[in-house]
Amino acid sequence: MSLLRSHAGTDGGRDGERAPTASAPPGPLATPHTGPARWARDLAMGMRFAAGGGREGWIRTALTAAGVALGVAVLLLGSSVPTLMNSWHGREKARENLGQAHEPRPADNTVRYDSVDTTFRGAPIRGRLVRPDGAHPPVPPGIRQLPGPGRMLVSPALKELLDSPEAALLRVRLNYTVAGVIGDDGLLGPQELTYVAQSATLAAPDGYRIDHFGKSWDPPPMRAPVVLLVIMTCVALMMPVMVFIGTSVRFGNERRERRLAALRLVGADVRMTRRIASGEALFGSLLGLAGGAVLFLGGRQFASVITLWDVNVFPSDVAPGPLAAALIALLVPTAAVLVTLFAQRGITVEPLGIVRNRPPIRRRLWWRLALPAVGTLLLVPLAWQRPWTDTPLNTIRLAAGSMLLLFGVTALLPWLVDAVVGRLRGGPVPWQLAVRRLQLSSGSATRAVSGITVAVAGAIAIHMLLTGMQAGYTQAYAESGKLPQLGLWGNSQGWPQTQRALSALRGTTGVTAVRGTIGGLVGPMPLAGRAPAHGAHATVAVGSCAELRRLARLGSCRDGDAFLTDIPDRDRVIAPGATIDLNAPLAEDDPVAPHPWKIPGTARTARLIAPGFGPGTFSSDLLATPSALDTSRLNGPMTEIKVDFDRATPDAVEHIRNTAARIDPSMNESSAVDNPHTQQYTSVRNGLFVGAAITLLLIGAGLIISTVEQLYERRRLLSTLDAYGTRRATLGWSVLWQTTLPVVLGLGLALGCGLALGSLLLSMIDSAVIVDWPVVAAMTGIGGGVILFVTALSLPPLWRMMRPEGLRTE
Repeated sequence: MSLLRSHAGTDGGRDGERAPTASAPPGPLATPHTGPARWARDLAMGMRFAAGGGREGWIRTALTAAGVALGVAVLLLGSSVPTLMNSWHGREKARENLGQAHEPRPADNTVRYDSVDTTFRGAPIRGRLVRPDGAHPPVPPGIRQLPGPGRMLVSPALKELLDSPEAALLRVRLNYTVAGVIGDDGLLGPQELTYVAQSATLAAPDGYRIDHFGKSWDPPPMRAPVVLLVIMTCVALMMPVMVFIGTSVRFGNERRERRLAALRLVGADVRMTRRIASGEALFGSLLGLAGGAVLFLGGRQFASVITLWDVNVFPSDVAPGPLAAALIALLVPTAAVLVTLFAQRGITVEPLGIVRNRPPIRRRLWWRLALPAVGTLLLVPLAWQRPWTDTPLNTIRLAAGSMLLLFGVTALLPWLVDAVVGRLRGGPVPWQLAVRRLQLSSGSATRAVSGITVAVAGAIAIHMLLTGMQAGYTQAYAESGKLPQLGLWGNSQGWPQTQRALSALRGTTGVTAVRGTIGGLVGPMPLAGRAPAHGAHATVAVGSCAELRRLARLGSCRDGDAFLTDIPDRDRVIAPGATIDLNAPLAEDDPVAPHPWKIPGTARTARLIAPGFGPGTFSSDLLATPSALDTSRLNGPMTEIKVDFDRATPDAVEHIRNTAARIDPSMNESSAVDNPHTQQYTSVRNGLFVGAAITLLLIGAGLIISTVEQLYERRRLLSTLDAYGTRRATLGWSVLWQTTLPVVLGLGLALGCGLALGSLLLSMIDSAVIVDWPVVAAMTGIGGGVILFVTALSLPPLWRMMRPEGLRTE
């Protein structure tokens, strides 16, 4: 055409001058010269192709969006944890007042406040008693006004429990009339069991007086095992999600490349085709971003039915921070574009097709080994640290080391697959077909299997950590719970009241033995002109001769006697005839006047029956009868009771708790009867197992898509093999082996990585390395089951493609 135009122009001109010709209008693929405008135009064109690519294009876009949506939902859930905990602790702070440094005087706006927590069949119940001093007392969130005398406000969950037939014993213990329900602002979560009741008898020394609710206090830091578990859960969740998102945006890559070849034919250059391909992936990722937000909003509605370590929250608490949400909204589409550009780097799009016959890239091993090696070097010093402390540096090292270790296993998988299949020779025809296919191109198979590798390795490591933590608690409770015993303690109101409490407990159903004393701290008399020495304390136990004989071998005893125990490191001030201070300060800023008391010179040494510390043991420096020592002169005397019970008696523990509540609602309990950790860790382990299974199934779905797509690309070859008489079973077995080889190698790497990482984590919490082999085998078996799952769903498309009609061409 250019030659014809040239001649026409010469002939039509005067004096050999060329006639001016109108410039041709820009073609449809002409691009502006500015960089951002060119990118925007090409990305928009790719998005139009993705949206209007017909049925196949819509299916490809839908698959990409589904994979990205699942990953985005998990990312949003993980980024909601800080906001969730802040909301949880915020409501806890708003409704509490743990006591004021300077207790206010009784006034119209003050209230006496006390904690009366209890437990019912392993479920903790938070209780608070109030007694207003005036007509305008402070009111905690979720309550309009305090209940009247003998009445209580309860949480919806506690009201439901009290209305159930199983809570007859609890209704006896909480002997108040239900006057209303606490609002959500006053609850930590919808499943929390809590109540606020007014007691007409609440007085000093029980509780403390306050003039407001809401206290600026920091929650206690999480212990090292819990910190490790939280960090590892985040890492183990995020790594498979990142791999899955990277795989999802590459669904339909081969079909996209054929369209790009057509674009090259009409004038697009290589860079333009890459930008258009990025636009297609960007459209799918944006749809996935919106779908992930919808999944997250729908999934968080189930937050109210989940309780982990007594943490139960409202659905509105599960919300990512604005910065985290903005980063996810920005990074996910950006990652989709970068992954697409990276995938396009290995091919050459020509006008007549796709060129893949480049020299094979040799996979370097050194940097693949360097990643897990660096991760191990970051984790090993943490395992040596005793004790492991939660510092920002340690947190970063733990997260970075774990991620490098898991990512290093992912990086090792392609090299391992190539190294193994490159050395395989011979075998049955299906085996040879599968091996040859992997020898030619193993990238798509290893990409999909990488998600399985990371998910299984992370799940094994976390499961080992949970098993070790649970075993530690189980051993501790088994040791301390050998003796069926409850410990009770509360503010003492004198020996007669303690005697009445002992008598009431001895008459309780299921009780076999009871012993109790009044305990307190004593110290040396302060020197003239000096403040009392804080920390120089000895312990004293006051009780009748019958009660003291349960603690030590006294010989003869009568009311008015005192005894020194045979504790080897007993304070030197505890000696016959010595003068001690009964009103010893409990804190450095405790302004108390000394109460001198002279130990009787006739005090004898008594040998303790069970000396030491822990359940069933006793350790006091001084034993005294009520006539020898006035307990009202002690600084904060406490009634201390040990109750033995018969395990065979139904609800013996609940009967004891009911009796203790009648004696003193604010009496505290210590026991090894209920081991809440077993149920909590079991629920977390079960949830982890289910989550790992779901993750593997999702990755298996991606593997199915990748496998079917490869079959579609080879449909002409499959039709040719069918025309030559190849049996369908032969090709079916080849698909099975083609999926099995990468998965088996990946599971082997995952098993080794998970065991190594789990061992390092257990050493950080100073726990023995415990492997729950049945669960590890089950997780590995699920990963192996994905092979059969993928193969079974790949066979119907394979049969459809094995038809002679596939050889037809136009």
